[in-house]
Amino acid sequence: MAESTIRLLGPPAIESTDSAPPQPRGRKAWAVLAYLALQPGGAGRPRLATLLFPDAADPLGALRWNLSELRRTLTGVTLDGDPLRLALQPPWRCDAVELLGLGAVARPDPHSLNGQLLEGLSFVDCPVFDSWLADQRYRLENCAQSLLYESSVSALASGDPREAAELATRALQRDPFHTDCNAVLVRALVAIGEHRRAREHVAKCANLYRGELGLPLPPEIRIALSGAEPEADPGIPATVATVRSYLDAGGASLSAGAVDRGLDQLRLAVVLAQRTPDRHLLAESLVTLAGAMIHQAGGRGAEVADFLHRALSAETRPAEATVGARSEKYDGASPTSAAAYRELGYLSVQRGVPDRAAGWLQRAGLAAVGFPDEQARVLAIQGMLASDTARYGDAVEALTASVRLAREARNRRQLAFSSALLGRVRLLRGELELAAETLDHALQWILAEHWTAFEPFVAGVRGETYLAAGDLEAAAEMIDRSWVMADLAADHCYMALAAGAEARLFLAHGDLVAAQHWVDRGMEPKPWYLWYSARLLDVAAEVAIAARSGRASDVVERLGALASRSGMREFVVRAQSHRAVLGDEAAAQAVPWLAIEIDNPALTAFLAARGQL
Repeated sequence: MAESTIRLLGPPAIESTDSAPPQPRGRKAWAVLAYLALQPGGAGRPRLATLLFPDAADPLGALRWNLSELRRTLTGVTLDGDPLRLALQPPWRCDAVELLGLGAVARPDPHSLNGQLLEGLSFVDCPVFDSWLADQRYRLENCAQSLLYESSVSALASGDPREAAELATRALQRDPFHTDCNAVLVRALVAIGEHRRAREHVAKCANLYRGELGLPLPPEIRIALSGAEPEADPGIPATVATVRSYLDAGGASLSAGAVDRGLDQLRLAVVLAQRTPDRHLLAESLVTLAGAMIHQAGGRGAEVADFLHRALSAETRPAEATVGARSEKYDGASPTSAAAYRELGYLSVQRGVPDRAAGWLQRAGLAAVGFPDEQARVLAIQGMLASDTARYGDAVEALTASVRLAREARNRRQLAFSSALLGRVRLLRGELELAAETLDHALQWILAEHWTAFEPFVAGVRGETYLAAGDLEAAAEMIDRSWVMADLAADHCYMALAAGAEARLFLAHGDLVAAQHWVDRGMEPKPWYLWYSARLLDVAAEVAIAARSGRASDVVERLGALASRSGMREFVVRAQSHRAVLGDEAAAQAVPWLAIEIDNPALTAFLAARGQL
């Protein structure tokens, strides 16, 4: 059967492997097709007609004509109902749908990614749709960049450095400052044996960062050159017992706060595991090391991703190749695989690539079946993702289930983590009593576990709950504690969170100078978790608008770009709201259109207070 493809990335076109198919006439037909392709839940006909034909004498009639035009060219594609839905069945494919991983679709070939959504088409006569299109272009570009990066890391981990180098090069054509892609390219060149090219690329990067950004070469790129050096023989027998001993010792060191020593012990466990025939033991060692780097040492770069992909490659190898302590056959359910997928999903959540994160977490959930403790962890990250993308009902459901499983497993740290995230959702929705109760429980469990590293997050969110309730004195006490503890730990994410809370506190006092001071302090650390950056930019916009600062437009544009690229739907709405306050009429039209899709009473109240609903 001939394969037919809807190309929405780049100049739009309908393609077939055995013929020259007819093309839809008119840009509005393509607009209808793109909107429905990227809205898996469908769109109401009156809403879609108003969106795309705001000036038509008969908007619904104009929509019907364009639907007829699409049906003429998309033979075999279902395009019907109210809400109107697009249903693709073989032999039909759509590149944008595959890129986002919407539904049970094949993943795209990373080599085929080229061009932006509906490239060459303009919709200035439909300002709300034009705003939606700009957001989706950011989103898809971010997803494409992430897919190229992930594919390059996967190729390197599976022993194909030439493919890794090609994919990393493609990614760098989109963003030459992508530190992790530069590191992967250097590591791949080293693995191929092209040491001179690797050194030349590092020198090129150094000049680029210094000349364009005024910054030194990121250490990740410099360190990537060391991949040429073989791992030293530790002079220790490589047995299951020795590997287990170093895994246990590493865990004990980390629990005692000796992070560097713990990481060294876990790295040695990996070196030894590589010299045993037990692939499961290697996968477990790699995941343990990667998890420690992520959660204990703030590791987020290509090295961590490489460990996780290598773990998956080892764990999913056919059972006949695995000997030693593991006797069961690999059937897809594995706590080690689930942990690797979960960590990849967690990294994607923090990098603000929700579509890629959802795919990793879906795999994690499947691999975690039968392992309640790991299921609790996966559900917590799924709840974090849902909260970041303003799907608050899904977030509450996932986090409540995570809390239940953590309680049943008597895992107090997971209980504190999941409860704190649930408290954050309650705060964002304005459910202040529920937020306070949930966060107070989380603080009790943190105290019982002596988990001071996580306390800045919970204290900061609890402080904002007091602030939202009008108790400024209690808010100041908790927010100040959050900042001090985050600053002492040099945790960039929690520093941004606490600084944003301080700025909101002083904004509530009417002290715009102090509020701006805290905004500036929060901007310095550059957190990995982009949700913190978006929340900080949101309060920065409020402060700049209140101060009638000339910085307001720039801050709002930064917020809008980050929110669109990262799928943070509520921050997209808030950025449009700020634009509207600054006099952007198109943004004012977009606000109620976008806000209606988000179930958040607090957001509704905020917009109503500004007269935007």
